[in-house]
Amino acid sequence: MEATETQKPWFYESGGQRKGGFSEQEMISLITSGEITRGAVVWRNGLSDWTKLETTELAAHLDKTAPPPLSGEHVNNTVVWVLAFAPLIGLIFESIVAGMVYNGSEYRIEQALSSAEFWYITLALNLALSFWDEKRLEQSGIDTSKFKGMTWLIPVYLYQRAKALKHNPAYFIVWLVCFALMLTV
Repeated sequence: MEATETQKPWFYESGGQRKGGFSEQEMISLITSGEITRGAVVWRNGLSDWTKLETTELAAHLDKTAPPPLSGEHVNNTVVWVLAFAPLIGLIFESIVAGMVYNGSEYRIEQALSSAEFWYITLALNLALSFWDEKRLEQSGIDTSKFKGMTWLIPVYLYQRAKALKHNPAYFIVWLVCFALMLTV
């Protein structure tokens, strides 16, 4: 589509692909239909680079009743810190289950732990906390689409989360240390 400067065709990013060019009216329709939302990256002739939708003149068409996403400093990090220690917490749960299954036999409990007989308990705990944390981020209005597919890969998720929210990667590092400690048992 050949566009003149007066038409100023708009483009937006979706799933890592450039979509467009659209007229301003078409963009307004995409915004009101919910196809494009707050946080979307857009570009048109006259802009030097891709920019957030809410910093353009199209921001007037965003739903004003929906607040912007919480910034990283205002996001509740309780779940992510529990997740950071989840490898060790999971090991404690594995010990409890082994104790219940083997009726307190210390030798058998130790053998079950050293052979990682109940490994799935720690895995389930890590996954549950990771998915719960992602849902809490979504409730904060944060676009978690960049995490999709990575939530189950805990260290990658934690690193991406810290980067996206401009946090210190401390919870990522703590998880790695706890995981390494868990492996030494």
